Amino acid sequence: MKISVLGLEDERFMRPLTLIANLFFEETQICKTIDPESELTIYFKLSIDEKIFVKVELADKAGKTLSAEYEKEILASGSEKEKFKEIKSAVSHVYLTVLQDWTGMIQKWGILTGVRPTKLLHKRVREGVSVETAHQQLKADYLITDEKIDLMQRIVERQLAVVPDLYSLKKEVSIYIGIPFCPTKCAYCTFPAYAINGRQGSVDSFLGGLHYEMRKVGQWLKEKGVRITTVYYGGGTPTSITAEEMDMLYEEMYQTFPDVDKIREITVEAGRPDTITPEKLEILKKWKIDRISINPQSYIQETLKAIGRHHTVTETIDKYHLARSMGMNNINMDLIIGLPGEGVPEFDYSLAETEKLLPESLTVHTLSFKRASEMTQNKEKYKVADRTQVEEMMNLAEVWTRDHGYDPYYLYRQKNILGNLENVGYSLPNQESIYNIMIMEEMQTIIGLGCGAASKFIHPETGKITHFANPKDPKSYNNGFEAYTNEKIKILDELFSEQSSPL
Repeated sequence: MKISVLGLEDERFMRPLTLIANLFFEETQICKTIDPESELTIYFKLSIDEKIFVKVELADKAGKTLSAEYEKEILASGSEKEKFKEIKSAVSHVYLTVLQDWTGMIQKWGILTGVRPTKLLHKRVREGVSVETAHQQLKADYLITDEKIDLMQRIVERQLAVVPDLYSLKKEVSIYIGIPFCPTKCAYCTFPAYAINGRQGSVDSFLGGLHYEMRKVGQWLKEKGVRITTVYYGGGTPTSITAEEMDMLYEEMYQTFPDVDKIREITVEAGRPDTITPEKLEILKKWKIDRISINPQSYIQETLKAIGRHHTVTETIDKYHLARSMGMNNINMDLIIGLPGEGVPEFDYSLAETEKLLPESLTVHTLSFKRASEMTQNKEKYKVADRTQVEEMMNLAEVWTRDHGYDPYYLYRQKNILGNLENVGYSLPNQESIYNIMIMEEMQTIIGLGCGAASKFIHPETGKITHFANPKDPKSYNNGFEAYTNEKIKILDELFSEQSSPL
């Protein structure tokens, strides 16, 4: 879809306009001149005084015209950056309105294209805004529907019940440890994930670097008296490495991290059932780790084959029962809505199979076409459900979780997500992942260790976020892990320089 946009010269408008258009159309091209090939021509009139006023007129090739306008106050104390953010929001507001009117499609998340919508509601809670006023603001400013605002409210309430001190954890940190190996790479995946077969040399080198990072960061945390809230082993698949390698890794954690017995939660992703063995479960039990994930993604064997997961449905079920029998007391399972070849009946079947297991938490993902994934690069091979079917599947998940005693406790969104929907984590009472809450709501620093691990440093006083990412491929990581570790410690020194005594 090609759209001509006139009246907005600032290049900074082009990206939000493209992202919003992509909610309605595939592969939108925005041009800033009248183009005969454009399906739509959209004229903006923008005036900024004490208020922001935006008017937009849409004309299509058939001669149909639509218009919308929007006015809002400018925050008197806002910086130039904050002021432009308000202008951009106002432009997006009228732009979304005319596109909804022209297509007849309502975007339930309104103008939001970001990952973490619940942060908007948390901000208002911290400011002391009443629930009713907060909801009115979200609806007016962002055009979010009542349905999604209600979901946000339920999640925020649940998070504050699970972590009552959520807003005061900025002087603690959480740790993410990335293990970049899997049995095979899934077609939809863009995470650091390298097939482990034949890579033992890379694994050995990588683990040497990871142990180094853990020791250095652990030493810094002890010296500064900084506590750890949660530790999360992700990847890749952390259970791809051997039981002996896992044992050494957790021993390193206990030896070098401060007060491991006081860490609120330690999670190990065991997402691929074909990596789970009795020996590895014994190691987890030895180190008092009982929170894992075992991810079916689907209970349709043909689907698993199509997306490159080489385990069987039966293996998923068997490994779940094995883990349960060996003391894993908090198991998460993932399902993905909209996998190739699957519609409502197939997803309904996966929910019925989940009912036989009833894990402590269930994360329902909506398929996202990530730019670098094999699935995105070969879309013609992977037929996926349409928007209506995807919404129906999400509704099925909402009803199923409610009927079985699960409540939503975190959500996040992604670009190019089917149906412009969301990924939602549901859990039984008191079984929520605190790490998932911390990473999504950005309430504290997350230190990323290992291959592809992204650190997010949040200033304890100002909340300013600094990003730092380790390289995704093991070779680059192995060549520079000492430098990456030193850089992270330098950032941590700056963040916590005013914190003079242990917590």
